[in-house]
Amino acid sequence: MWQSAGLSNSENPKVLFNLILTTVINLWVDSLPYLIGPIMKTQKYIYWQDEDMFLGYLEAYPDYWTQGETLAELEENLLDLYTELTSGTIPCVRKVAELQIA
Repeated sequence: MWQSAGLSNSENPKVLFNLILTTVINLWVDSLPYLIGPIMKTQKYIYWQDEDMFLGYLEAYPDYWTQGETLAELEENLLDLYTELTSGTIPCVRKVAELQIA
């Protein structure tokens, strides 16, 4: 249809529209961190209080426990632990995974 109007494939209105739309979306996605700030990642953790200490571990790394005198200190220590465990500097880190069986 566009060829009968004297337009080449590169001037096809649908192609041009898709190109413009893709460019606008890419620019918008690239600007998201500046608009909303960094995207936060989360890790679930298990914790409990034992007398005057909080103990806990990251759900994905149940073999590695830490502690703190307050819940805030425990969370700081869990962040440090996560950094250590994911840095690659500790050999043979054991991690929980999920297997799909059906």
